[in-house]
Amino acid sequence: MDSVLTLDDGQLRDSTPAPPAPKPAQARDGRALIDATKPFAAENTAESWRHLVTVIALLAGGTALAAMAPWWPVRLAAAVLDGLLIVRLFIVYHDHMHGALLKDSKLAKAILSVFGVLVMAPPKVWRETHNYHHAHTAQIVGSHIGSYPVVTVEMWKKMKPADRLKYRVVRHPLTVLLGYVPIFMIGMCVNSLRKSVVRYWDSAAALIINWALTAGLIYFAGFTTTFFAFLLPLMVACASGAYLFYAQHNFPDMTLQPRHQWTYAKAALESSSYMELGPVMQWLTGNIGFHHVHHLNPLIPFYKLPDAMASIPELQHPGVTTLTPSAITACFRLKLWDPQQGKMVGYP
Repeated sequence: MDSVLTLDDGQLRDSTPAPPAPKPAQARDGRALIDATKPFAAENTAESWRHLVTVIALLAGGTALAAMAPWWPVRLAAAVLDGLLIVRLFIVYHDHMHGALLKDSKLAKAILSVFGVLVMAPPKVWRETHNYHHAHTAQIVGSHIGSYPVVTVEMWKKMKPADRLKYRVVRHPLTVLLGYVPIFMIGMCVNSLRKSVVRYWDSAAALIINWALTAGLIYFAGFTTTFFAFLLPLMVACASGAYLFYAQHNFPDMTLQPRHQWTYAKAALESSSYMELGPVMQWLTGNIGFHHVHHLNPLIPFYKLPDAMASIPELQHPGVTTLTPSAITACFRLKLWDPQQGKMVGYP
């Protein structure tokens, strides 16, 4: 890994990574390893607020530029940047839903709940599905809840054509790229309302508010301004978030354990990736590339994930992926779990 400059609270600092520590002769696992991460689960409230306020301010400035800049290339660049800032704000929301930061703040809860509705990941269904995902990572049964479904080669052979088609569509790169509609609008909001309108009332609110905002902005500000200031940032954010989540659990080195051998810690370390990112993308994605650390202990605030990995030798040998075209292609080729080969493979 090369020497890089990383962003720390908006400033560049040198972060030349030390070589990974060798695995200890008696590496900790299970409860002992989770216990080793607990010191990093202590939130710094002032720092949490600083991150929240900073990204909201940057997002407001980017939205104003996307809406009012006189040249469309500037509006386009601002819209794309806004989309990535939404990803960072989503990580703050995500950690708040886990109880990792600002969990006792009513103001933070109000701000972030509104944000969750605006990005069509409303608190009720997001918390339920995401908590299920964390508790059942790398299990075949129920893998479709809060994540992309995974079936084995043998299961694929027995599936009906209609089920195969549905599976292909859900895992198709276009579904990820267009995640704003199929993953968030339909998968998150519409599907939860099919279960219960009363229980998932905030999903209904998310749909109504998004549709109303789109229509209102087009009427009062015009389609071009609406596209650059609202629709394109959301589409960039949803596509980015959908792919990051895909690659974090569908990468070449991942393994899935049989149910009788499955453990929470093993699943976190062997079925969640570490995504090597440059300093800017690491900042914009809120350190979510340290996904194996996050899965081991979701109570660690995102800004402490790098320190946890650097301090605990057992966390320094994860499966790795990147955002290079070849790495993205390699991840998208993985479709089925082959227990015989012990790895993900493509369709037969």
